[in-house]
Amino acid sequence: MLLDELNDEQRAAAAQTEGAVMIVAGAGSGKTRTLTYRVAHLLEKGVSPFSILLLTFTNKAAKEMRERIESLVGNGAKSILMGTFHSVAARILRLEAEKLGYTKNFVIYDTSDSKTLLKNIIKDRCFDSKIYVPSFVLDRISKAKSSLISAAEYAEDPIRRTEDAVAGKPAIAELYLEYERRLKRAVAMDFDDLLFNLYRLLTLDPSVADKYSQRFRYIMVDEYQDTNHAQYLIVKKLASRHKNVCVVGDDAQSIYAFRGANIQNILNFKKDYEDVRIYKLEQNYRSSQNIVNAANSVIDKNLDRIKKNVWTSNPEGEKITFKQLPSDRNEAEEVCNRIKEKKSETSCSYGDIAILYRTNSQSRAFEDALRLKNVPYVLYGGISFYSRKEIKDVLAYFRLVVNHHDDDAFARVVNYPQRGIGQTTIDRLKIAADAMNCSLFVAASCENLEQFGIKGATSSKLSDFCAFIKSCSVDLYNEDALTLGEKIIHRSRIIDALKEEDKLESKDRVENVEELINGLQSFVTLEDTHIIDELTGEMVSVEQRTLDVFLQQISLISDMDKEDDNPDKVSLMTIHSSKGLEFDHVFIVGMEENLFPSTLCLASRTELEEERRLFYVALTRAKQSVFLSSATMRYKFGQVVFSEKSRFIDDIDTQYLSGDGVKKALPISASSTQLPKKKLPITQKKSLPITSLSKNILTKQATNEPVGEMLKIEECQEGLKVWHSKFGTGVIKTLEGKGLDTKAVVEFE
Repeated sequence: MLLDELNDEQRAAAAQTEGAVMIVAGAGSGKTRTLTYRVAHLLEKGVSPFSILLLTFTNKAAKEMRERIESLVGNGAKSILMGTFHSVAARILRLEAEKLGYTKNFVIYDTSDSKTLLKNIIKDRCFDSKIYVPSFVLDRISKAKSSLISAAEYAEDPIRRTEDAVAGKPAIAELYLEYERRLKRAVAMDFDDLLFNLYRLLTLDPSVADKYSQRFRYIMVDEYQDTNHAQYLIVKKLASRHKNVCVVGDDAQSIYAFRGANIQNILNFKKDYEDVRIYKLEQNYRSSQNIVNAANSVIDKNLDRIKKNVWTSNPEGEKITFKQLPSDRNEAEEVCNRIKEKKSETSCSYGDIAILYRTNSQSRAFEDALRLKNVPYVLYGGISFYSRKEIKDVLAYFRLVVNHHDDDAFARVVNYPQRGIGQTTIDRLKIAADAMNCSLFVAASCENLEQFGIKGATSSKLSDFCAFIKSCSVDLYNEDALTLGEKIIHRSRIIDALKEEDKLESKDRVENVEELINGLQSFVTLEDTHIIDELTGEMVSVEQRTLDVFLQQISLISDMDKEDDNPDKVSLMTIHSSKGLEFDHVFIVGMEENLFPSTLCLASRTELEEERRLFYVALTRAKQSVFLSSATMRYKFGQVVFSEKSRFIDDIDTQYLSGDGVKKALPISASSTQLPKKKLPITQKKSLPITSLSKNILTKQATNEPVGEMLKIEECQEGLKVWHSKFGTGVIKTLEGKGLDTKAVVEFE
């Protein structure tokens, strides 16, 4: 039988197709394999692929699953609606958009588009861009939408208005309202709108909710621990009729709270559905025993977790190595040297190696060192292909042809290449559009613009531009994406303009546009490009692959979905970006207090536990070896900053760790609630806050060796004398907070 290829727990989870199912999948335990076999099993039982919905968090994951399912059961998988939450939402909204006041050709704004729109709004409203930074405002709006709070509700919420006022940004609500107004006028949605509007659609129109809850008899959600409030409610709506919902995830890998992910969604799943069956995939097929055991010893320090015993039958492997370097430059050099040694000793490829860091800004030193040593690398999180200026320009033309109301696209290309339409004209056109309550394109097409200061010659140029766009739009559904795309690029004269710029990068920019044309060709001609018609569940034919469908596909591509032509490169990325990936050898750098864990995440136990889960994710990316490093000194904002090693190094059981500063294991942890009982004399005093009471605060004998009975937090009191391995003798001056969030202010010698 098909399921005989799975282990016992995987097979039981895949065979349970009815009712609510939660699969708690430890790192490297074969969750993707289990999920794909579960889908294949449903198809083998005769379930219609049209009734299956599979939600993932990256297009890459969806593609991999589809390919695996097809290898098991053939072409039946092609009719399954499978993709990211955002891509599935976009597909449904294309069909139902008119019910929300949109057209089916609505534009999807990516993060760059949204920031540009907000930048223009901030400028138009004469707000200080140093106070109202577009990225900050967008983040505030994004979090509101993820919580399903509209612009009008935000404006009426006294708590949020107070928070903004206290932060010195009282006009966030006004910006949110105007941002939504301009998006709607442009017939556009941003990424958060896709989920926000899908939930609105399912809530406001019972017939639509019934249609899709009836259709999707079996719903599966990958990485359920990463769902936000909107995604959680969408799943509940869609599963309301059949209640055959299967979620797969690992609470130990919940690391996206900053994006709105709510770990309680997986922790409370059994409260949301009746008779939930829970299966735990605990065998790790990826990593060595030392890595698995070390990772377990780290995550055991967290209190908010689903208990499981992750194990592996893989070889023991080498211990995790930790090394503390004098500076960030020395750290980069050491990592680079060890990468070359590892490649020489094991004959692995550079593509089997990754350097992981907490923040993007840490990459520079490693890039410099790798270039100096001629080690090839690929940087994730840099400027993606579709974010390059020349590509954004071409795509703006495409967007305007598909949707005339896209103001951002219009403003971007109306005078590129130059047509003699200056910024003054565009500003006057904006006034005209506001006065007529229409888009810039519609305003530019009007005949009597003189009342707004736009006279004859300039008005004619605007009219000619609009006529060009309209002539291309006529062929939108008569020609495929490649034919129409090439026509727009040729008639817009963008390539000619790039060649005339005579800059060093002009050749690269022209090649980038040509590469976009190659992308159009692949989209139109490759039979294995999976594009599903949401209404019929059938593959979209080559003849139906029009420019609007192409734009929809690329608007939903994430950075980690990119493919690299040369895979033999060391991968540089943040730990957040590494989620779901695996490498033979992993270098986790910047293991320092206030960097990892981040200073911003020390305010509460909840935030610290998320940082620890992030470290767990980093460790479990590795198959064979892990190298941890820190710098005693590094530059931050032009200043020299001295650091101590991360508390997470001490979270690792020392029997799995080797290298600098590794001491005998102590009965103490970063989430421990213990302190020393022994009292000591104190001399010269210096006040210093300790956010984790148990961090190196131990009893002391005459030899300064840490031994003795530990004191619980509830037994602590002001005036108690303690000893710290770095700061020496001290006395507790004040205690703040309660329970695990207790903080002590200790005065040391």
